[in-house]
Amino acid sequence: DRWILSKLNSLVKAVDESLNDYEPTRAGRMIDEFVCDNLSNWYVRINRKRFWGKEMDNDKLAAFQTLYTCLETVAKLLAPFAPFYADRLYLDLAQATGRATADSVHLEKFPTADGYEDVELEAQMELSQKISSMVLALRRKVNIKVKQPLQRIMIPAVDNLQRQRIEAVAETILNEVNVKQLDFAEEEGLLVKKVKCNFRTMGKKYGKLMKGVAAVMGALDQKQIAALENDGKLQITVEGQNLDIDAADVEIISEDIPGWLVANEGNLTVALEVQLTESLKKEGLARELINRIQNIRKDSGLEITDRIDVTIEPNKDLQDACGEFGDFVMTQVLADSISFESNDGTEVAFDDVTLKIKVEKTK
Repeated sequence: DRWILSKLNSLVKAVDESLNDYEPTRAGRMIDEFVCDNLSNWYVRINRKRFWGKEMDNDKLAAFQTLYTCLETVAKLLAPFAPFYADRLYLDLAQATGRATADSVHLEKFPTADGYEDVELEAQMELSQKISSMVLALRRKVNIKVKQPLQRIMIPAVDNLQRQRIEAVAETILNEVNVKQLDFAEEEGLLVKKVKCNFRTMGKKYGKLMKGVAAVMGALDQKQIAALENDGKLQITVEGQNLDIDAADVEIISEDIPGWLVANEGNLTVALEVQLTESLKKEGLARELINRIQNIRKDSGLEITDRIDVTIEPNKDLQDACGEFGDFVMTQVLADSISFESNDGTEVAFDDVTLKIKVEKTK
């Protein structure tokens, strides 16, 4: 909540500055980025359980009030760009709460930043978003669905500040990418990095020395590469000349290690363990089963609080998965029982099998 409100105030300030500078395109794109990337795809999504809570306790109320504040402010910011939609959003919010002070968003005062801004919290969450995006990209690379749990993420932090920021949001990252633990790579050489020169830009700078520059950069050790990442530049000597190499002119890449996939973005390196144990496979199948049962619940018109009994067509893999994670499945779908026997239920598909599942409201 504090993070999204800080981002909202930063947005109000930036949009106001852009409009005062006659830069409406830049202002509009910032609103779009806030709504899509930060409010919708991040804040609302990672707070789904808070919004779905049964009772309107203080935590759920805080989530709704925070979301309301964001939407009301966005309506005011959006008014010069999308006048009809902004007015509809404003009036719909007003109808639900009676908080409106005007008959139209266009009769409201333009928002002003209230001074609440947490730069450090924004930096932490930005790192969380970046790491999550990198891990999800690695999953797609080997076609491992997010529902399939993985064991470990490993990150070689470039300094104590980066480590502290990652530690502060580690739980959010792990929940977002469905990985069990996040560790920091302390052992030198555990993740091997190499430097690849951009000959197009560097060739113009160093001319005939470029061949020697490429040779020196290709032979850098891990400490020198870490210094280049941290400082943004590195001094090398080629043919008796001292040259300052800019990190923007090179690409620092990490080699994949057995059982892991590695991604780099700027000074951030993330390694994802992709080996699947039998227990992880069973848990992944259990999560797939939860998804299928929840879809059947929804299609059957059951209330979100209804208790159910589940009957599944016999299948060894599913039975093994429920043998280890049956209680977890039952808790997630509000089931009083799960049994394996022939039934006339809904036909659903898993990766390599199609079978029937029957969901009935508990009598």
